[in-house]
Amino acid sequence: MKSNTSPAENVDAYIARFAPATQKLLKQLRTTIKKAAPLAEEVISYGMPAYKYHGILVYFAGYEHHIGFYPTASGIENFKKEIAGFKHSKGAIQFPPDKPLPLSLVTAIVKFRAKLNLEKASIPLKKKK
Repeated sequence: MKSNTSPAENVDAYIARFAPATQKLLKQLRTTIKKAAPLAEEVISYGMPAYKYHGILVYFAGYEHHIGFYPTASGIENFKKEIAGFKHSKGAIQFPPDKPLPLSLVTAIVKFRAKLNLEKASIPLKKKK
């Protein structure tokens, strides 16, 4: 990432901070997320691009040696088998910058997160008697 340490104002400004090869990957990720969740709001949260739809869906970030994708714990848990080949933790997946991004996997995770958030938002609160 370039040496600008202040938070980006928007996703375009965030992506512009990176070298061209990283920008290309970040743009692919952004496009894929937006196609998978067209009603999601694009924001900067915790200094990185984030997508909200009835709550946070996913975040992503660029780094020198990987692209970080943050689908929250439920996104990781539900796709454990599919992400087994990537370095990951309970809330993050690291995609190597020298290989194609697994865009179909990203699409599946984003759609899963959107469905989960919508289901949670649609559950009526029980009234106290």
